[in-house]
Amino acid sequence: MKYGLDYASLKAVKPDIVYCSVTGFGQTGPYASRAGYDFIVQGIGGFMSITGERDGQPGGGPQKAGVAIADFMTGMYATIAVLTALAHRDRTGEGQYIDMALLDVRVAMLANMNTNYLASGKPPVRWGNAHPNIVPYQTFQTSDGWIIVAVGNDGQFRKFVEVCGRPELADDARFAANPSRVRNRDVLVPILADMVRGKGKHEWIAELEAAGVPCGPINDLGEVFQDPQVLARRMQIDLPHPTAGSVKLVASPIKMSATPPEARTHHPPLLGYDEAKIARLRESKAI
Repeated sequence: MKYGLDYASLKAVKPDIVYCSVTGFGQTGPYASRAGYDFIVQGIGGFMSITGERDGQPGGGPQKAGVAIADFMTGMYATIAVLTALAHRDRTGEGQYIDMALLDVRVAMLANMNTNYLASGKPPVRWGNAHPNIVPYQTFQTSDGWIIVAVGNDGQFRKFVEVCGRPELADDARFAANPSRVRNRDVLVPILADMVRGKGKHEWIAELEAAGVPCGPINDLGEVFQDPQVLARRMQIDLPHPTAGSVKLVASPIKMSATPPEARTHHPPLLGYDEAKIARLRESKAI
């Protein structure tokens, strides 16, 4: 392990220190000196090879995630690592260096896709919003938006097509069992898609939920923060602000009975420096 000078110096002063570094590629290996950005790591780590519409389909090709998932998840893993190191220190008095890399986390996050490849030797491919082994388990466009239908077994498929007004599809030999539906997805999915387009997404959600078919809407963020479950979980909070009246913030998703997270203050206001003050800060290399 090639430790940074900072850790070596700090350890000399405080042997029980827990020091965590987060870089794109870690402290060892041929990429250690490279700059590592989330987007690049999503590509190198294989995520984009399994994300996006299928090749040959409209819009087909690799796709990054809409947020910097490697950055965020590396922070999560780093938190776990630091807490583990602190627990070790509490027992032994020994500190340690934690070497976290975005690429390592990105590879680890592929989960079952990793195990599928390691067991078969065959790299998985992109399926867009469809599932490689379950049909229908995908998005459908309604008359006013999109929904997700996640039919996990043959009984749910029967309920789905009954709600759609086509119960005979559940008795069709091509579609009655999931393996047959997978083989005949190119026939079945267009039939289902045509049916789903006939109603709005909220109407579909109500009917499918009532029938016991797993489903959900694809919400934009305006809809997310009006969703009754999100509201019930208080995932948006309002804090008083000295100049703006109040500011809307996202709450912590951690719900703890004894020590719940609490937002106590707003973000800091702008300093309001004039051009001369900013110029002096630049000259002093403060900014």
